[in-house]
Amino acid sequence: MTSFAPPPSSPLLIVISGPSGVGKDTVIQRMKERNLPIHFVVTATTRPPRPDERHGVDYFFVSREAFARMIEEDELLEYAIVYGDYKGIPKQQVREALASGKDVIMRIDVQGAATVRKLAPEAVLIFLTTETEEELVRRLERRKTESPEDLKLRIATARQELKRMHEFDYVVVNREFALEETVDTIIAIIDAEHHRTVPRKVVL
Repeated sequence: MTSFAPPPSSPLLIVISGPSGVGKDTVIQRMKERNLPIHFVVTATTRPPRPDERHGVDYFFVSREAFARMIEEDELLEYAIVYGDYKGIPKQQVREALASGKDVIMRIDVQGAATVRKLAPEAVLIFLTTETEEELVRRLERRKTESPEDLKLRIATARQELKRMHEFDYVVVNREFALEETVDTIIAIIDAEHHRTVPRKVVL
């Protein structure tokens, strides 16, 4: 009888992206609370922290000078200007997590996801969205964290980002009051990816 050994599974580089207001932070937080064997990348940003955010947990809050130094020293996997502030993924953090054998999840914007796709074609790209465009607009309006001018900019940007959904491997609808369902779907995607006949091998 011939024995069959399935191909070994490699750690995955997973991108969770989507427009502002779809609930990326909430989904990531719930995944953390489930104590999954996953490394969640902490993004560096030049924007000031919101009242409930902690340095080194939600983001690395750095000065523009420090961020410029990170760019010059090639320490970032990708970076972009998002609504007037810089955001970027520390390269070493991702490499060390993958080397440890852990799956790595990055929460980045849509343009950042496109950059990661070029750098790491084997990354798993998940687009998080709402049931309708109208629902997304309502969520952004409900946050009340921006001025009317900034809100208009976010809504216009979100509408453009929705058009790039086809660039991703998966689309997950984060329905109102269905957070657990959203997280379950993402975990199912990750589990399925680990059962591919040809495993993804991320090289950075």
